[in-house]
Amino acid sequence: MHIYDTVTAALAGLDKRGYELDFNLTPEYLECKEIDLRLMPEEFEIDEVYRFEGMTDPADSAVVYAISSNVGNLRGVLVDGYGVYAENVSPELLNKLKIHHG
Repeated sequence: MHIYDTVTAALAGLDKRGYELDFNLTPEYLECKEIDLRLMPEEFEIDEVYRFEGMTDPADSAVVYAISSNVGNLRGVLVDGYGVYAENVSPELLNKLKIHHG
């Protein structure tokens, strides 16, 4: 596991290591708009997780997930604010993320 001081550094480091796609969280799946791809919870793995605490504002806290999928042999990242996703996400997707959210 690598150590990064900021979200920006984590994204740059992961990009250099081949995590080049950007994923967005939807209620049912992860979406990569640049290649018009949707990954269901069973179609991806979370390889690494990096947490960043907001120094002055807890709302600035974020989690960076390094994600891989054998669907197309893809790798990318998902950036999420702490707890933001919990309200609108399916139980299957929430469980997948929570395993690594500790």
